[in-house]
Amino acid sequence: MCQPLPLVAARFRNTVTEPRPKGAVGGLRQTARGIFSGAVQSRRGGALLVVLWLSAALSAIAFSLASSVRTETARVTTSVDRLKAQYLATGAIEQALFYIEWGAAYPNPDGTPRYYPGMPRFEFQFPTGRARVEVIPESSKMSVNASPPEDLYRLFSVLSGDPERAREIVSGILDWRTPQPIGTLTLFDEYYLSRNPSFHAPHASFEEIEELLLIKGMTPELFYGTYDRNAEGRLTPRHGALDCLSVYGGISQFDVNSATPEVMTAIGVPPEAISAIVARRTVQPFRTGIDMAALNQDMPGRQRLGLGAGSMFTLRATGRPRSQDGTLSDARRSVAALVKFLDPLKSSDRYHVLRWYGSVWAE
Repeated sequence: MCQPLPLVAARFRNTVTEPRPKGAVGGLRQTARGIFSGAVQSRRGGALLVVLWLSAALSAIAFSLASSVRTETARVTTSVDRLKAQYLATGAIEQALFYIEWGAAYPNPDGTPRYYPGMPRFEFQFPTGRARVEVIPESSKMSVNASPPEDLYRLFSVLSGDPERAREIVSGILDWRTPQPIGTLTLFDEYYLSRNPSFHAPHASFEEIEELLLIKGMTPELFYGTYDRNAEGRLTPRHGALDCLSVYGGISQFDVNSATPEVMTAIGVPPEAISAIVARRTVQPFRTGIDMAALNQDMPGRQRLGLGAGSMFTLRATGRPRSQDGTLSDARRSVAALVKFLDPLKSSDRYHVLRWYGSVWAE
């Protein structure tokens, strides 16, 4: 049954305007706001975490890159300094050869000679660094081809500190340089043939001093030299056979300014006299017979020491470059040349470089 229109309108108005319970709308709003706020905060926290991780990763990459760049820069700088040092040493040897060739014709500004016979070293100051050239007569070394066995035995006893090893090496040297009948194999030949690669001893004179490395009992440390620790714990150089023997060496007399302590020990000079000679020649080299007369004439081995002579010399140079601030770099390189000086009356050339060593050991 249809209701009157005013009654329906009244009921609708009452329904629309009927009040809701208090707090219902606020609760809904607060709930929605809390949910939205939590979602926003969660998103903000995740983004911050991502940013922190990215920052840490980028920092690690930047640190690694900076470390690599610093390491490579230092390596390149060291390589450049070593190359500069090698060129300085090479140029110093050429300069020393000029001074030796000129002799007394071109003295220093103060009138002193740039070179005199027996001069043990040159000191050169270049705009890019400093170099030192040692003039080492081959007569300061013992002849590997002609020295008597007792001298060789004393030398290798000093170098190795092992009498048995010294005896083995000297026996090998004598076997190497002594001719043998064709088809004869010595005990050393059998040893050499058992090695890989195998070889046969030539039973002839040594042509190069490096052939000593093939002798039974020889080691690279014994040949080239090494370092020992002194009583204070510091490393000190110990000479090798390369510094004491030569295919052009002497037999009866050796240069007092350049002979190593090991050579002087081998020829019978007492230890206290060796120390005095080394101390004297470090300050002022022996130049004349008057200087030599200052040595004790009754000293053992005195007659086997003399002033440098001969035509064969080794020039050994060590270069040290300057840094950009003018200080000397820690980088050093040493080179050497084996030089034969010729008689100007017989040859237009003053000298011949027989062999060049691009890298050598120097004190």
